[in-house]
Amino acid sequence: MQTWSLVSICVLLGVVTRWGVSLNSYSGAGKPPMFGDYEAQRHWQEVTYNLPLQEWYFNTTDNDLFYWGLDYPPLTAYHSLICAYVAKIINPEWVELHKSRGYESPAHKLFMRATVLVADLLIFFPAVVVFCFYLTDGSSKRKVSTVFLFLLYPGLILIDYGHFQYNAVSLGFSLWGVLALGLGWDAFGSLAFCLALNYKQMELYHALPFFCYLLGKCFKLGLTGRGFFTLARIASSVLVTFALCWLPFLSDPNQALQVVSRIFPVARGLYEDKVANTWCSLNILIKIRSIWSIDTQICLSAACTLLAVLPSCVRLLTKPTFWQFKLCLVNSSLAFFLFSYQVHEKSILLVALPALLLLNDLPLMVIWFLLASTFSMLPLLLKDGLLMPYVVTSLAFLFFSIYLLSALEHCSEEELRLGAYHKLLFFLPRLDLAGIVRWKFYISVAVMVGLSFVTVAMVPPPHLPDLFPVLVSITSFSHFFGTFLYFNIVQFSSPSRKIQKKTN
Repeated sequence: MQTWSLVSICVLLGVVTRWGVSLNSYSGAGKPPMFGDYEAQRHWQEVTYNLPLQEWYFNTTDNDLFYWGLDYPPLTAYHSLICAYVAKIINPEWVELHKSRGYESPAHKLFMRATVLVADLLIFFPAVVVFCFYLTDGSSKRKVSTVFLFLLYPGLILIDYGHFQYNAVSLGFSLWGVLALGLGWDAFGSLAFCLALNYKQMELYHALPFFCYLLGKCFKLGLTGRGFFTLARIASSVLVTFALCWLPFLSDPNQALQVVSRIFPVARGLYEDKVANTWCSLNILIKIRSIWSIDTQICLSAACTLLAVLPSCVRLLTKPTFWQFKLCLVNSSLAFFLFSYQVHEKSILLVALPALLLLNDLPLMVIWFLLASTFSMLPLLLKDGLLMPYVVTSLAFLFFSIYLLSALEHCSEEELRLGAYHKLLFFLPRLDLAGIVRWKFYISVAVMVGLSFVTVAMVPPPHLPDLFPVLVSITSFSHFFGTFLYFNIVQFSSPSRKIQKKTN
């Protein structure tokens, strides 16, 4: 069968999987008065369609910011407005001011799910296919397998098509940015990433690697020659993109400041729910949110994040190769997830995207992380009634990823890039590190399966109502922190000549 026929089948399977998940429940279904993220997205359509742009981010009699007030950058608002125009044509009741609050119906659910799929097909799917075929190594069969697994990642599917969000839009723009930089189109890559950042502010998780990679390339070219013109071209691309996205809000400084205050809501706190990051895990021993003021928490989290991301960014700045860029994307996003301020469980998707970029290079480690990232959102998925989709998509991803990429067969110390560990553990007898990694993978999967079963089947003790979500959080945190250490060591280690030739 021809390669592009196989790609078409992969895309079709990706669509079918997404639509199958979309038939299930969503965030806040039938749960007044606030409902959930589904209602938030519908409400933004109502607000952007019925109110003048100057009121979108302000608290007024017609725009109650305490009821799912718009708190994403302008590009999200424009997207909501486009969806609202379509909704208005189909059924005006869906976006009727005030009266549509909490609107739910099978027809409206179909429309909302379709808007996610259309955005996916326009932005995310093409970027995945182009990246896998132009910027990954291996045979055509392996590239097709990578496309399939990229599109089958359960975490993104469950959140966008189950819980209900548009994460694939910002991640798709970001992926176009990575793709463009990999092909040497620096200005276009900058433009694409700016679109991602103007759609969701959480794309700041990826901002430092983009900045350091581009600046490092300019330094390498020489700032008194070609590097200067490259830097000027990139800066112009960034400034023009931001100016166009924010143009309607720039006429009044108060408008722009209000938008900024809405997209960075520090009052929400250090983290949300039982997120698998450092602060939530430490909360078991130290009640940070009770001890320190919000200002102190912000300073502490900012300092820890900067310290965590600094080594990886400095390495990229001094050695701006595409391989280093991909590794820095993983390390930076993990540093932000583990240590930054105001993190929620869905933010792990921002780490999953750069991890997927390395699926063809480090299959076992990436598959392991992606399974853990989906598992970390289990309490949220159960709250939304998505147990069956979680089980089916996770098992399907585990089976196909191990089978198609032969991840357990090709995991020697060289392929896992474990050479640096022997230097770090010089005081111990030489260990079979590849074997240890395999056994840790088996144990990890067993623990995740066991905790998933226990969380669903057992009732926690009355005095520990959050026991199972906390166990899921701590288990996931241990995976994420281990992944963070691993990829940092890989970034600073010197690959063998064979691997060096492949990755550069």
